[in-house]
Amino acid sequence: MAVISAVLLILSFPNFNFNMLAWVALVPMLFAIDGLKPSRAFLVSYLSGILFLLGTVYWLVHVTLPGMIASVLFFALYFGLFGLSASRITDQNSQLSIIIIPALWVALEWIRGNFMTGFGWVLLAHSQTGNIPIIQIADITGAYGVSFLIVFVNTAIFVTIRDFRKKEYRTGYLVAALTLVFIAQAYGILKLKNVFTGERLRVAVVQGNIPQSKKWDDRFRKEIYKKYEKLTRAAAKNKPGLVIWPETSVPDFPELDNNVSGWVGGMAKSIDAPILVGAPSEDVKTGALHNSAVLFGKDGKMSGRYDKLHLVPFGEYVPFKRFLSFVERFAPSPIGDFSPGKDFSIFGFFIERKSVEDGTSFKLLKKVKFGCLICFEDIFPELSRESVKRGADFLVNITNDAWFKYSSAPYQHVQNSIFRAVENRVNVVRAANTGVSCFINQKGEVVAAVGSGDENIFVDGFVTYDIVLTNVKTFYTLYGDVFAFACMLSLLIGIPVLARRR
Repeated sequence: MAVISAVLLILSFPNFNFNMLAWVALVPMLFAIDGLKPSRAFLVSYLSGILFLLGTVYWLVHVTLPGMIASVLFFALYFGLFGLSASRITDQNSQLSIIIIPALWVALEWIRGNFMTGFGWVLLAHSQTGNIPIIQIADITGAYGVSFLIVFVNTAIFVTIRDFRKKEYRTGYLVAALTLVFIAQAYGILKLKNVFTGERLRVAVVQGNIPQSKKWDDRFRKEIYKKYEKLTRAAAKNKPGLVIWPETSVPDFPELDNNVSGWVGGMAKSIDAPILVGAPSEDVKTGALHNSAVLFGKDGKMSGRYDKLHLVPFGEYVPFKRFLSFVERFAPSPIGDFSPGKDFSIFGFFIERKSVEDGTSFKLLKKVKFGCLICFEDIFPELSRESVKRGADFLVNITNDAWFKYSSAPYQHVQNSIFRAVENRVNVVRAANTGVSCFINQKGEVVAAVGSGDENIFVDGFVTYDIVLTNVKTFYTLYGDVFAFACMLSLLIGIPVLARRR
């Protein structure tokens, strides 16, 4: 039963994408742990967690095998804790259990996404990115509300079947679950009818498709520069107002090398559009290295820089290096020694618009602001929220998923960006070295992508698209994970009540 749950969950995510399976995937596991002792329930659900994570984040092996094994074994503990607790809750015939079990899942997902370095990847909600109406509630509850709804349905199905086997024919739980799904679906349909209006900005995304073996090899540096220039000048024919390159697209230090900065700046000047590039940077005072995004304005000068705040463990640095330095010996590629940035940076540039009054033509300047998320920073909702709260009209995610080769990783990565778009009702523009480079609108729909035929990864090219600039402050943008905290509060109240009944 535990294995069946793991398989159903795996099939709910890319590259399978059978998202409807998530709504029943936990039922076998709930039956498996029903009536077991706590220790047995923990081990059974822990096994399910290990199998699920091996089937979804297997691609971490391309970064480091020990790191992948350690991550799977550690994050599967959350499954174990869920099983241990759920087995104690479900053995009581209480109406509270239908609420407490989904709340427990949400609390554990939130902790997994925030504790230590945090790993909010393949959350249960992410399986529903193809179910556009149901994810619209994320502008209130965040992704955790969708996870709650899925677990609520799973729990209702489990309790109903269990009671039926006991000759207790009660349908109240299923009715409650279906009612919640109906309300969420209706809310989503209403939200999808919204038309976002505002200033339009044409953005071009460039996907270089540079192999990892060449990216930092000096012999291929000129080849890399030529490819990005060729793609950028081709994209410039569509007259974009902003061009975006992926993470570390410039394999050099623009601020320290006048030739590199002059080349990128000169290109921005010649195409009359700002260019955002990914590049390493170095703090002159401390010597600290950063993974950065640098904006070159239309005048050819560097007008802003953002240093990545949340670094990738075992990729950009070794956590607890004093104890885990041995991991570097097993990594297929050298692990970086980057330092995190110190603060958010909101990029800004001006666009010109014409206005006619009384037959007189005027040129108006409007400042466009956007926030940047580097690599997997889009899996941390608070980073996106903070950028929008500081005035960002849209979000940009520059990344390099070439590390993970042909796997489901790039497509799972897009799922995170989709939720950031819905939560904050902003466009998310993704520029990835090997894909998926795409545009996600405020409703979580992928509206344009770089691709060749059906392939979005390991192809080079560009895509331009007109985005609508919005600065809507959603409930989630303003108040964050209130829903997740409410779930935790319900645990603090509900579990003691159940304990007293026991």
